[in-house]
Amino acid sequence: MKLVNRVCSLILAALAAPLGLVGTAQALELKPVTVAQGLEHPWGLAFLPDGRLLVTEREGRLRIVEPGGRISAPLAGLPPISVGNQCGLLDVVVDPRFADNQRIFFSFAEPAAGGGGNSTAVASARLVGDALVDVRTIFSQAPKIRSQHHCGSRIVMARDGRLWVGLGDRFGAKDEAQNPANHIGKVVRIEADGRVPPDNPFVGRAGVAPEVWSLGHRNIQGAALHPATGQLWATEHGPQGGDELNIVQAGRNHGWPLVTQGRNYGTGTRIGDEGPKPGFEEPIRSWRPTSVAPSGLAFLTSERYPGWQGSLFMGTLRGQALLRLTLDGDRVTGEERLLADLGERYRDVRQGPDGWLYVLTDSRNGRILRLER
Repeated sequence: MKLVNRVCSLILAALAAPLGLVGTAQALELKPVTVAQGLEHPWGLAFLPDGRLLVTEREGRLRIVEPGGRISAPLAGLPPISVGNQCGLLDVVVDPRFADNQRIFFSFAEPAAGGGGNSTAVASARLVGDALVDVRTIFSQAPKIRSQHHCGSRIVMARDGRLWVGLGDRFGAKDEAQNPANHIGKVVRIEADGRVPPDNPFVGRAGVAPEVWSLGHRNIQGAALHPATGQLWATEHGPQGGDELNIVQAGRNHGWPLVTQGRNYGTGTRIGDEGPKPGFEEPIRSWRPTSVAPSGLAFLTSERYPGWQGSLFMGTLRGQALLRLTLDGDRVTGEERLLADLGERYRDVRQGPDGWLYVLTDSRNGRILRLER
């Protein structure tokens, strides 16, 4: 009977897996443990050295969660934040040297002076007690646009201490993703103090914003540093279909909206060229014709989950599942849906210092889940 059940499971997985990708590693039963709940649309998660967690709420609040689940009052010291729809307080990361400098970085929708729109910005601050001090905006996406859509964003700290920041196209300004003179629909790379690294790919080139690392992105929602190569991997939302997983390299053009596998909402008509097309990067994995709305990314390096080490985990919003992607170098060789029975939207996933995976559920009563076995 066990053999029959296993065969049936494999057949169902094969039928459900898009593009013929099927989970290939050992199946594990996960036990989601609620660490904390009552967070309003939590967006980003980061671990402090003492075991506490920093959590952003899109509504413009930053909180500390104790290991036992107690949620702090909102931390004081945040800059003004434009909150609405897809924009607000977004990602948060902790400096690896936090024990020495107490430094964190966070991204947020920054309102323009006088109410003339907003744009995604990154600030640094020191966490002292339950307050932020020395708060300084180190990067502001330009130009500011009147929109509450496609703010992105994720922050990834590279091995050299520089920051990659994924930025959205602000929805109505999608054509600007191909304009190298601005930050719309781009990944930018900056120093931890906001300066432009001298080895950025477009430094010194006329008509190109020097912070730009790559262009042609729609709405980056997940990003992670590959533990072996140090490369930046990122997910972005397509429109109707065409969600992407990309390896984001210096100076490359990822196509949006000239080259995309997505379709116009409602009509299903083509947007640009499907590709491949010379001069534009192809995603290493795409989801079509149905969007899964990818979110946070995390590479698993721990041994907590036998057979899963080296997998890439990706939250999904519309897909309401945590995806485990098996990899062979830069190829995705399998896909497995996890936590699909909970009916949750998964906004972020991170590996904790204890080796367990932690996920954020996106709702008005959002939770932090630790995935035990």
